[in-house]
Amino acid sequence: MALTVTLLSSAFIYSRCCRHKVLHPFLGPPLIDSMSKLYSSYRRPGSQLEKTPSWQKIDFSFKKGIDALKTQLGLLKQETKDHLIGPEGRPLNEYVLEQTRVVWAFRSQEDLNKWVISSDVEIGGKSEVYLKLGRNNQAALLYGTLNTEVPRDGETKYSGYCSMRSKPLVGSFAKKKYYDWSNFNSLYLRVRGDGRPWMVNVYTDPYFFHHKDDLYNYFMFTRGGPYWEEIKIPFSKFFLSSRGRIQDDQHPLWLDKISTLGFTLGDKVDGPFQLEIDFIGLINDRAHTEEFAYEKYERNPRV
Repeated sequence: MALTVTLLSSAFIYSRCCRHKVLHPFLGPPLIDSMSKLYSSYRRPGSQLEKTPSWQKIDFSFKKGIDALKTQLGLLKQETKDHLIGPEGRPLNEYVLEQTRVVWAFRSQEDLNKWVISSDVEIGGKSEVYLKLGRNNQAALLYGTLNTEVPRDGETKYSGYCSMRSKPLVGSFAKKKYYDWSNFNSLYLRVRGDGRPWMVNVYTDPYFFHHKDDLYNYFMFTRGGPYWEEIKIPFSKFFLSSRGRIQDDQHPLWLDKISTLGFTLGDKVDGPFQLEIDFIGLINDRAHTEEFAYEKYERNPRV
């Protein structure tokens, strides 16, 4: 139970600290600052409040504005073409009959650029995390050192986490886009770890603002050793947490509004770690018929 709370807390802190890293392709830094204030109220204890208004940081450049507009119009044109072809730019019959899909494969630096790494350094901790291509450019290697020493700021009580999270999809003119995984029922990964437990975090964009800290979580246990392992995690196993706490009111994962996927290490064991990821995919396992693994409580039951 202690491990669950630690990993959930680490995943929650990381999700709040990383939301400001989503770049806006058209409006630039002013929107980044405003969005970070909307989505996260975290401020490191002891740090000074930002007194400079966002509008004073705007870099007015007519040429950059025209170039950005051309880029966004090109993206809009491509999105229109894909929409006319079918879901996600593919024919309808191919989309409906699909049984497996590789969402992320790590074969180049461009593939790594779709992910963001973070550690407790953002809250004053001393953990280190790095991401690079593995041997022969055939996998992503996430490695570093976990350090649970608590920052001496008088407020922070826990520390010691390292994380890796995918960047959310962004359409033309910074329109939100989502992964639609409703045709699948399981997450499928090929990894090679060092025996440490990881938390797999799925963030779905909420309909209401007060749900912005909700995460769906499940464990991934690596066995260590020289051999690769293939891990299948049914989506029915993911449980809902908010602000690092498991919720009593559980409900299934919204597979049609997947925003990001992440991995968090926070097992309170100081020392080096590494995790190699070959690919992250989806499968539709027809042998798995479970809809949801946890009891759903009825609110305000009738007597």
